Amino acid sequence: MLRIALCAWMSGVALAAASHAGAQPADEYEYLVLATSRTSTMEREMNEAAADGYRFASVMGGDTEFGGDELVAVMVRDASRGARSYRVLATTLTSTMQAELEEAGAEGYDHRGQTVYSSFFGGQEIVVILERDDAAPAVRYDYQLLATNQTSTLQRELRTAGRRGFEVVGLTVGETEFGGAELVVITRRVDAR
Repeated sequence: MLRIALCAWMSGVALAAASHAGAQPADEYEYLVLATSRTSTMEREMNEAAADGYRFASVMGGDTEFGGDELVAVMVRDASRGARSYRVLATTLTSTMQAELEEAGAEGYDHRGQTVYSSFFGGQEIVVILERDDAAPAVRYDYQLLATNQTSTLQRELRTAGRRGFEVVGLTVGETEFGGAELVVITRRVDAR
């Protein structure tokens, strides 16, 4: 697992402008880049980083220079530290992803990002990053995954989901095992139970 820590600070010009205007300088951000070809490794590394005060910032799947097809996540540490847990879901089957989203939603995991990449075991997988704020009051989520290869069908399905209170939280286009090239949309609503 590639672990690279990066720090980002405001430039000297921005600091001078902020102090001249009487404003406080911006927070510092410390970044951690995680890259792997295995989703189980990514989940473990993300949870280790969270225990060290990092939170999820972004994810992308693709071909890296030295790693080949990898899942790359950026974690950030700033003043808003909190207790967080992560789940990384990955599958080529939309039905499997729906079941895993339902289980994670019942445990309070909220959608943070999604991508598609060629997995270590072969084939394009949909990857979803979920986060739970362990210090916040318990919240449950309902998820509905929509997958189609036609935008007109997606429009109709989104209309129906929206009427039921589901909000779009992620969109990817990828090859799934049975659907070929599909638009995959994940929608979510807070479970009122």
